[in-house]
Amino acid sequence: MMSYVMSTRGGKVMVVDGGNREDAPQLRKFLKPLGNRVHAWFLSHPHPDHVDALTAILQEQGGIDIDAIYASLPDEEWVTKHEPKPPTHLESVRAFGRAVKKSDIKLMEPLVGQEIRIDGNLIEILGIKNPEITSNAINNSSLVLKVSDSNKSVLFTGDLGVQGGEKLLESPFRDRLRADYVQMSHHGQRGVDLDFYRAVSPTACLWPTPRWLWENDSGDGSDSGPWETLTVRKWMQELGVQTHYVSAFGLQRIE
Repeated sequence: MMSYVMSTRGGKVMVVDGGNREDAPQLRKFLKPLGNRVHAWFLSHPHPDHVDALTAILQEQGGIDIDAIYASLPDEEWVTKHEPKPPTHLESVRAFGRAVKKSDIKLMEPLVGQEIRIDGNLIEILGIKNPEITSNAINNSSLVLKVSDSNKSVLFTGDLGVQGGEKLLESPFRDRLRADYVQMSHHGQRGVDLDFYRAVSPTACLWPTPRWLWENDSGDGSDSGPWETLTVRKWMQELGVQTHYVSAFGLQRIE
């Protein structure tokens, strides 16, 4: 699952994704001491481990005020055509759409190059849905955004795949990918390639990664699985990154 919460110096709250449906109660508890108000909720893409917690909160909103949700979502017909094999995740797409409509919360369609300013923070929209990329379909349509304040910046990539990453590298926004922190694409495996991370040139990595995936452990110990997390970890060593915030090890806080 993937869930990031940002609080500005002025106390405004921004959220990226949120996790699975069963993560919603914990997310509610986390947002309560922050004032139970989210000024901007960014959804990278509508896979269950990213959107279902938000859907659950919208279905029983109870105490959480959300000013706006920003999402660039593929339509149901496209999802049905390009993710035809189970799990299609079509129900997550539909459930989110129904919940937003019922909630009356503004659903904003971001534009590439759009800049959003919240309490001294700059949010740059660098990538939106890519309907022409049908390989690794929904993942490659992940929203890509960069959040910056006067001290640091973080790039969120969702589950962006190689093709979506290559499109960004070939776009006018390549030079704007540079960030102090990068959220590792697709939980740190089979996401964007090394050239993309070179362009970002991070000093720290954010891994929305469970322990089994962090260790590529399919049940028979480290590196017994088919995932590519250990390869990506080696890439980060090559880039000289020494600081890693890994969700497998519990709540991670960055000041």
